Amino acid sequence: VLAAIAHRENEVVLVQGMGWPEHWFSLVTGFHEAGETAEEGTLREVKEELGLDGEIGSLVGVYSYFQMNQVIIAYDVLVEEGEISLDLTELVDYKIVKMKDVRPWPSGTGQAIKDWLYQQGITNEELSFRKK
Repeated sequence: VLAAIAHRENEVVLVQGMGWPEHWFSLVTGFHEAGETAEEGTLREVKEELGLDGEIGSLVGVYSYFQMNQVIIAYDVLVEEGEISLDLTELVDYKIVKMKDVRPWPSGTGQAIKDWLYQQGITNEELSFRKK
């Protein structure tokens, strides 16, 4: 699974997938397509799901997602300014959260967001896991 920590400056875009509980928001995610690199696939998913172009900043990390028997490859993605246009075949909502207000969740992409926040200078002591 490819995951994008889609952000602009100090704001992060979180998305809500179809069928998720109302309070669940996560990262833009998706699967590789034939012939593309992980970076290309991540940028394609951002474009498909948010309607925005982005630029890969760095690899955040690789994470085991045991609940789904998957591996998550997470990237820092700086997205362009502009209006978000959700892919309504996969997503129902989005929210923009100030980086300082993002709270990692305990599973899946939550580990990636925790590591990314730490890379941005927010220490583990400042982070508290929220319940998903």
